Amino acid sequence: MKVKDLFILHQGNSLELMNLETVELSNINFVARTAQNNGVVAQVEELEDIEPFPAGCISVALGGSVLSSFVQAKPFYTAFHIMALEPKTNMSLQEKLFYCMCIKANAYRYGYGRQANKTLKDIELPSTLPKWVKVAPIEPIKTSIKKRPGILRPIQQWKNIRVGDIFSFENCKCSDARSLLSDGDDCYYLGAKKHDNGVMRRVAYDEELMTAGNCIVFICDGQGSVGYSNYMNEDFIGSTTLTVGRNEYINKYVGMFLVSVLDLERPKYSFGRKYRTNLADTVIKLPATAKGLPDWDYMEKYIKSLPYSDRI
Repeated sequence: MKVKDLFILHQGNSLELMNLETVELSNINFVARTAQNNGVVAQVEELEDIEPFPAGCISVALGGSVLSSFVQAKPFYTAFHIMALEPKTNMSLQEKLFYCMCIKANAYRYGYGRQANKTLKDIELPSTLPKWVKVAPIEPIKTSIKKRPGILRPIQQWKNIRVGDIFSFENCKCSDARSLLSDGDDCYYLGAKKHDNGVMRRVAYDEELMTAGNCIVFICDGQGSVGYSNYMNEDFIGSTTLTVGRNEYINKYVGMFLVSVLDLERPKYSFGRKYRTNLADTVIKLPATAKGLPDWDYMEKYIKSLPYSDRI
């Protein structure tokens, strides 16, 4: 069975976000060719002459993060090279999510810049659903916090801060992951990976290799993810490709704020550049007090004001 047998394939809107009116609390999402955040990069005003695709359709990136597939929870417009799949028959959310997973599993076929514009319709899908698909429970994540517009401090109140002035650094200690017991389940092993908080797997405890948690983990070496950072709350074993930063003000909320800002440095570390030698001298912008010091209290309060922060 092929994609075209189960879905009506609609070409996306091919809109540019710069030409749309972004609205913080709109009911219409703008979907781009990204694998993050369900493909959603903004919320926008509805256009008079273009009707958005309805909620419940599946968006599929035909290029970029090719074959990234998501069930869209709100009406949406799309950027270039995205297709919207409308089920030909009634499908449960579980079924749609299953087919998203099946479509995404074909992404390996589209390396070296290949796009799926002409071939998406012919991608093979399972002809029968596994029994677990229809009974798998999907509980929506709920939050008691309502998003409030206008709470992010103007950039004029942010100051340039040298990373080495706000962190003390230490390197992680595991030079060979093969030395870890693969069947252990005592702690996390972190590598040079931006997704899943850098977690590679669970491993056996090794006191000599442990790194204390409640820190920012900088990916300083490795393949592809150099320049990204994660916040880690638990003690862990980390690859020597990682450096951690500490200060007395970090907690899980401040950590989330810092990681979001620090990750903006990522584009500087393409073409084999390493982060460790430049880390301390990297300059970032942070909200600051009247004295020009990082406003840690504001960072914490801002993250706590966001929807789902009560689920961290």
